[in-house]
Amino acid sequence: MANIPSRYARVLAWLDQTIIRRLYNEQVRRIILQSLPFWVASVVTGLVAVGYEKLFVWAEEISATWLATQPLLAFGIIPVAFVASWFLVYKFAPAARGSGIPQVMAGIELSNPRFHGYTSYLLSLRVAIVKVISSAVLLLGGGVIGREGPTIQISAAIFRTINRLQPAGWPQLSRQIALVTGGAAGLAAAFNTPLGGIVFVVEELTQTHITRFRTAVFTAVIIAGMTAQTILGPYLYLGFPKVSTSTPWLFGLLVLVAMICGLAGAFFARTLLWLNKFRQRFKTLSAQIGWVAGCGLMLAGLAYWLGADATGTGKPIINRLLFQNDYMTPWYLFPVRFIGMALSYSSGGAGGVFATSLSAGALLGDVIAQQVHVTQTDTNMLILVGMVGFLTGVVRSPFTAAILVLEMTDRHSAIFQLLLGGLMAQGAASLIDPVSFYEHLKTGFVREALTQPGHQPRPLRQVPAP
Repeated sequence: MANIPSRYARVLAWLDQTIIRRLYNEQVRRIILQSLPFWVASVVTGLVAVGYEKLFVWAEEISATWLATQPLLAFGIIPVAFVASWFLVYKFAPAARGSGIPQVMAGIELSNPRFHGYTSYLLSLRVAIVKVISSAVLLLGGGVIGREGPTIQISAAIFRTINRLQPAGWPQLSRQIALVTGGAAGLAAAFNTPLGGIVFVVEELTQTHITRFRTAVFTAVIIAGMTAQTILGPYLYLGFPKVSTSTPWLFGLLVLVAMICGLAGAFFARTLLWLNKFRQRFKTLSAQIGWVAGCGLMLAGLAYWLGADATGTGKPIINRLLFQNDYMTPWYLFPVRFIGMALSYSSGGAGGVFATSLSAGALLGDVIAQQVHVTQTDTNMLILVGMVGFLTGVVRSPFTAAILVLEMTDRHSAIFQLLLGGLMAQGAASLIDPVSFYEHLKTGFVREALTQPGHQPRPLRQVPAP
């Protein structure tokens, strides 16, 4: 393992000496040398995203199987999984907890070269590995989590690492661009949503003018997405639901659903922030274990009562809502999922809120549709707007939410309705908190990174050319 960086540098230097230098003039050569590590990182990100997706599918299937056959096991397996997931993070990589997007945002804020040691605390390969293992353990035990936020942090860690391993003397893109580009590639590969990855960068990850990083972002999104598609095929995350888009009656309902879901998403974010603050009262190790196990026991009770619908990412629920016309959502499923999401995230293990927020919004949109007795195609439209609205309420990125749902379902005819839903949800959510959930957490991670002993600013290390 110790020889991998030097071997990587030798390969890059060989490509430069035998191919690039002979075929291109100096100006073009410098552009290629600057971009080549990002192309490598994009391919690696696509492969890792596919492997992570398959791991999540396997873990969710295993969890649903044991819960369906032996529901009483929930009271043993779920608390143990919660504690194991939390302990992995606590012991080996505290920055691996939670979603991963606030860590990337904090890393970008600390992207000045003199903060190199601080960004390693947030975005090292060690953090990425712990992230994968901890989230898989939590999902195996029935955790209500997603993989999209974690994929973004893992991808940023990959880009950061490969960017650092260039041979000495090669032109480099800035560390900030590496992290921004890694985040975009991770989201694009996780959801198969290239436009969503690009919009997410512009809207959420940076306030820097896009001309500084547009080529790197576009190229990374294309390469990472095509790598994932090569393995998985040109899949849609949710398929092709039939939707209605034209009636004035439906327009009014869309605005109502978007605002309600935006408020609910913002309230969920405030709940997570309050729970995170509350758990800080537990200082001793035994008290922290008690908190985590208690979260697991409460989710176990919900899982025993409701079954697999109370656990996991929620993607199967969305598919049933959109494609099984005879499926009626129990009114209590939304609050159960809401509580399960809060318990899982607040346990301190690794896991994201993107996918679970989409499922919560879908459930709330469907519940509202049931009350007004609309057609199935109208219901589907309200479900999609509910997904956009709830996710917007949590992350405050209305255009990202709308484009993600658009690309997941290929419903281009609904683009204006989805964008409107995002904007209405944004306005409603701002009544509860004008600051996004990720922004709140980013501030904490910046402060945490800056106070870590052993993570001090140091010069950028480059692998010498052979």
